[in-house]
Amino acid sequence: MPDLRFHWSMSSAGVEFKAARARSQHSAVPDMDAHLDFCRHADNNQIDSLLTAVGFHRPDPIAMAAALGVQTSHTRFLVAVRSGIMSPLLFTQQVNTVAALTKGRISLNVVAGHTPAEQRSYGDFLTHDDRYRRTDEFMTICKALWAGEVVTFEGEFYHLEKAAINLPFIAEDRSCPEIYFGGSSDQAYALAAKHADCLLTLPEPPEEMAPRIRPLLEADTEVGLLVSILARPTRDQAVNDAYAVLEKVGNRAKKTHRDFSKHSDSVAFTGQIRKAEEHSNHWLTPTLWNGAVPFMGAPAIALVGSYTEVAETIMSYKQAGVTQFLFMGWPDLAEMNRFGSHVLPLVREMEPNG
Repeated sequence: MPDLRFHWSMSSAGVEFKAARARSQHSAVPDMDAHLDFCRHADNNQIDSLLTAVGFHRPDPIAMAAALGVQTSHTRFLVAVRSGIMSPLLFTQQVNTVAALTKGRISLNVVAGHTPAEQRSYGDFLTHDDRYRRTDEFMTICKALWAGEVVTFEGEFYHLEKAAINLPFIAEDRSCPEIYFGGSSDQAYALAAKHADCLLTLPEPPEEMAPRIRPLLEADTEVGLLVSILARPTRDQAVNDAYAVLEKVGNRAKKTHRDFSKHSDSVAFTGQIRKAEEHSNHWLTPTLWNGAVPFMGAPAIALVGSYTEVAETIMSYKQAGVTQFLFMGWPDLAEMNRFGSHVLPLVREMEPNG
């Protein structure tokens, strides 16, 4: 089994509790100093890559990866991708350009979209299932272009004639970017098995995840968790700080995400919010807590506990077959530093070769 790898979302760099506000209230103007500082801390804490997310309320993730990549030397960028927003050829050109500028420090997080209204604002009117079928075609074309092929393709959603690119994907160890798929639906699992190096999904208790992800592992596709983290020296302190977060963000944030859920067709997002709203006991395991999900969305499901408890939980997920983690924190920078200083050393000691 591969060594554990850890990534971090850069979505809230420089802003505390950004996810508690409605997307329409966010400024998409990036604070580049805050982002560059985030990159430096990621390097210091041995974070493998940083997610640059996609959406109308954010700066463009590929442009951000390029801008940050030319000002850093180690950080890798996990760029969020939605098929249907641009042509496969143009997208491949952009990714390969970032790779050329950064010596290959770009990988891709492919998501089919989670809100029909936002998709329509980009000119995309497909249903949930149709978006997954289109993503299949999109990735088939992109992978052929990365393989150096001249692509003529006539499918349900794309029609290309003799598409080719003169700029290859330039990296020391790869001829194409590492590909992550995000989602929890059956379609997401099937596409990940076909096209991805790793599926990123929301966590369930390890014993429940193990049988569900086994087919992916047998298809040589890794599985990673999109999950928040709140680790402290003691469990009591961690739990107290977790509930203090809810007091800070308030019930307005709860209404924001309840309204968002009504308009989303994402299986992962709506399922997590519904589960958190329906059950008064928010502890799915002693360390897996969904109490913040109604206030800050599905990715706020969190690992909460002492440094040792969180490290042991990470190892229990590894035993279930999970090998990568994409973390978020409140606030991110402070939590990343705690993770790098206190949790990660424990995890490395617990690994077989530690």
